[in-house]
Amino acid sequence: MKGQAVILADHGNAEQMWDPVNNGPHTAHTLNLVEVFVVGAGFVAGQTKLRSGGRLADIAPTVLQLMGLPQPAEMTDEQWRERLDPEAFAVLREAATEPAFTGAYNDEKGAGMFRCKGCDAELFASDTKFDSGSGWPSFTDPVVSSAVTLIDDNSHGMSRTEAVCANCGGHLGHVFDDGPGASGQRWCINSAALDFEARE
Repeated sequence: MKGQAVILADHGNAEQMWDPVNNGPHTAHTLNLVEVFVVGAGFVAGQTKLRSGGRLADIAPTVLQLMGLPQPAEMTDEQWRERLDPEAFAVLREAATEPAFTGAYNDEKGAGMFRCKGCDAELFASDTKFDSGSGWPSFTDPVVSSAVTLIDDNSHGMSRTEAVCANCGGHLGHVFDDGPGASGQRWCINSAALDFEARE
């Protein structure tokens, strides 16, 4: 029997439950202090603590491990197919590219955070998004450099730099040296690889 994670916050009587189906919390609120107790058949299997000001997603790997659930980097293709829609699976796990100007976020102009659709990791802030005219969501920089891993890509007779999620290894898109920001980079990312969390 796999455990259930009960997450208790230290302010008021607030309680947050971990969603094992989506491998993430029900809400994305920042909490002051959180203790996580993973309980099995009548016993505490383990616990972990989130530091002040952290996000529940920061302790996701530890919670998943305690619950006996696979971490994103360890998931099989079958498990990914159950979690992702066909288009997201093709892009994130098979490095496909969605057709230009068809993605849900190509024209997105709202304020918020773009996250990996595979593992919910924060990837790009909305204030780094710009209209490149390419037909794909484009960003000047990731939210932090460690969020994305760069890989030499020599497929299809071209020499490019592939961008993959550092947390789950999912294919995001490619990086080009023709961006308008200080870095000079254009992060050309598939909408199918992203989820957008609007800022209230």
